[in-house]
Amino acid sequence: MLAACSRSAPPEAESDSQGSGPGVDVTAAPGVAFDYRYAFRLPPAKIAGAQEAHAQACEKLGISRCRITGMRYTLTHGDGVEAMLAFKLDPALARAFGRQGIAAIEAAEGMLIDAEITGADAGARIAELGKADATLAAARDKIDRELARKDISSATRAELARQRGELDAQRRDAQQKTDEQRASLASTPLTFQYHSGTVVRGFGARTALAEAADTAGNSLQWTLAILLGAIALLGPPAIVLLLGALAWRRWQDPLRAWWRGTRPSAAD
Repeated sequence: MLAACSRSAPPEAESDSQGSGPGVDVTAAPGVAFDYRYAFRLPPAKIAGAQEAHAQACEKLGISRCRITGMRYTLTHGDGVEAMLAFKLDPALARAFGRQGIAAIEAAEGMLIDAEITGADAGARIAELGKADATLAAARDKIDRELARKDISSATRAELARQRGELDAQRRDAQQKTDEQRASLASTPLTFQYHSGTVVRGFGARTALAEAADTAGNSLQWTLAILLGAIALLGPPAIVLLLGALAWRRWQDPLRAWWRGTRPSAAD
């Protein structure tokens, strides 16, 4: 995780950053592989459209600069929606793409609720791997010189060959890790998370009242859902019992009379 410090920005810059979320220009931290994550809240009916708008924005950049690597759209309880869209972007475009994504959400009557930018110093890691590979290469050259001698025993030659194989395996592993670090610098992952809910900007008394009203509405929905579920579960058995009770009240006297008439008398 990277932490950045900067001088105080002018008021207009501060207001812009509050509305669009944080951003880090790749030129400010060369050699750092960033990972951008944004979370939004907006009305459930607006999520599919916002997700499609973000996907189209990526497609317009072309696959060489933006690729969609993951998508999810899930209906939750009631009319709730949870969705996700993941991208791999040209590092120079990631910050601007994130700001444009936030603007699209605000146009859809939504809001940014979380933004996170993490980074790994891939450049320093590549340099470390390069030094390690140089050390391994020097050790391998030394073994090659030993193997070129004619006066070593078969057992010594076999041991040197084994050591050379281990060095080659370590160099392949270092090269694979170097390729992974370079790939992390070549493209930047960016993820949009979409959550449905009531959008209330600010943190004042009106926000608290709106959230309380939203909670009350959700509670009422759950109460009605539980009540309807109980009716659906217990209703049919209750109807059968009620019909049985009504039938008994209607036919109990005739049934008793019939029963008394069919019983054999004591004299018989």
